[in-house]
Amino acid sequence: MDQFNFNNELSGKIALVTGGTKGAGRAIAERLLQADATVIITARNAPEKENSKFHFIPSDLSKAEGSQKVISEVLSTYGRLDILVNNLGGSSTPAGGFVALTDDDWESTLQANLLAPVRLDRGFLPQMIDRKSGVIIHIASIQGLLPLYDSTLPYAAAKAGLRNYSKSLSNEVSPKGVRVLTVSPGWINTTASGAWLGEIARNANSTVEEAQQSVMDALGGIPFGRPAEPEEVAEFVGFLVSPRASYLTGAEYVIDGGTVPTI
Repeated sequence: MDQFNFNNELSGKIALVTGGTKGAGRAIAERLLQADATVIITARNAPEKENSKFHFIPSDLSKAEGSQKVISEVLSTYGRLDILVNNLGGSSTPAGGFVALTDDDWESTLQANLLAPVRLDRGFLPQMIDRKSGVIIHIASIQGLLPLYDSTLPYAAAKAGLRNYSKSLSNEVSPKGVRVLTVSPGWINTTASGAWLGEIARNANSTVEEAQQSVMDALGGIPFGRPAEPEEVAEFVGFLVSPRASYLTGAEYVIDGGTVPTI
């Protein structure tokens, strides 16, 4: 992405990206850094590749005390936050539909995918409202629109809740100067998804390419013919948090290569 000139458009801005050590979160953090923002990243585990240009805060945001730790450290260190990208999310629940899911499966998924963003928003919004300036991005998923009941039922429900909450929040705080937007990606080609494809290929005695096609078929097809690259999602988020998107709020943007077949 170095061929692009972002003109230091985020110079002086303080940004936090949750789940910012890998995948789309890492790409978003790097994109904001290229635009000259001061970037804080948080995750349970340290990044595999250290970058001294990021301020890393180790924290488990699925727990209330983890969120409070991040809020306190950011505000005590920088005094404010201008950009919050709630990217943390994921699913580790078993397949098998609703009968395979326990209360713990539901609670852990809702904590990480819905309540963590709610807590961080609650912690950072007051100072954004006081300054009448700020941007909050909620990274949801097309599964909020296109749920896969067999394997990710709690995740899909949590992301649907996040979409609804994000819209409601934008209606409340946009008149107070804070923009709130939702980005709903489809399948993203991350290191984790690559390992998952390898496992599918080994179990089916097939190639990785065949495994990728089987996943796309399960999604109903991706007209673009491939998953998104993390940098493609990051580029759009970089635009949304920039002054170039100053009139955008309360909207959801789907980045899925055409996966969702309806309007």
